Amino acid sequence: MTFKNRFIFLVSAITLLVLAYTASYIFSAERGNAASAQYVWLDRKLAANTDKIVINTGLQTVELLKRDNSWHVLNNGILYPARNTRIEDFIGIFTKKSAWPVRSSSASSHDKFGLISEKSSRVTVYGGNAVILDLLLGDSDITGREIYLRKFANNEVRSGENDIVSYVNGPVNNWFNLALIPESRETGIDSVQRLTVYNNGETQVFSRNNREWTVSGINVENPDFNSIENYIRTVLNTEGDNFADSVNPNDPIFNKSRIIFEFGNGKVITVRLSELDETNRSFASVSGSEFVYSVPSWVTARIFRTAKEFEKK
Repeated sequence: MTFKNRFIFLVSAITLLVLAYTASYIFSAERGNAASAQYVWLDRKLAANTDKIVINTGLQTVELLKRDNSWHVLNNGILYPARNTRIEDFIGIFTKKSAWPVRSSSASSHDKFGLISEKSSRVTVYGGNAVILDLLLGDSDITGREIYLRKFANNEVRSGENDIVSYVNGPVNNWFNLALIPESRETGIDSVQRLTVYNNGETQVFSRNNREWTVSGINVENPDFNSIENYIRTVLNTEGDNFADSVNPNDPIFNKSRIIFEFGNGKVITVRLSELDETNRSFASVSGSEFVYSVPSWVTARIFRTAKEFEKK
């Protein structure tokens, strides 16, 4: 073999080795990234036992407690009903396999990512009086679409979509269940037999007649049954925007108007409302509930309707 042929053979062999090494490196990196993308913060089996969540942002602390299979918010020493679905969705962020790639494994990088414990928001999840997840939330990345996180006792830093931020940094009343009528099968639209609305000396009564509704107290010559049912559903799903702790549910201010729901199982729920105050909102007191709800004027406007609104167009 001539020198020239030997040289060509040697260069070709080196080129093949370089290509093989590069391919193996890329494959290993992709495999490592794929494994990283399958990360979960909390095992589903452990999450099923969750009975307490504490969220501390440094500015506020929110404590969520599970009692008798329902979630509550402990705020200023008072236990308020919480939105179960919101809390379940929040827990789902930690149990869902998602792209949480490792960004660093060094404690010296924590400050750069905003993950020093004294400066970070912290989410602590408990199950059976034991901590099952203790997570620190740091800064967002340069795009603002991802956030850096690490477990409290772990140096490893990961990043992922910042959906969690809206849960952690939102006001405490985002966690409240502010529905005036408790949601259940017994209080759904199909269970309503009669809705009576008293407002400013006038009475409107909507009674179920098989699949249609009869209306009394107002002159509706050509009723639109879809409009009536949508209206009843709207009233049934009415929510306040906060609890009003300073107002007593038995206060005389609740003599202005009231709404009475009668359900198929014999259950009756009465909602009493006050007049609008100087902030353009009213208060609502619900039978069987110890809480008073703050209700904006645009919400009460949806409750009280005129006869024309139930006529076919």
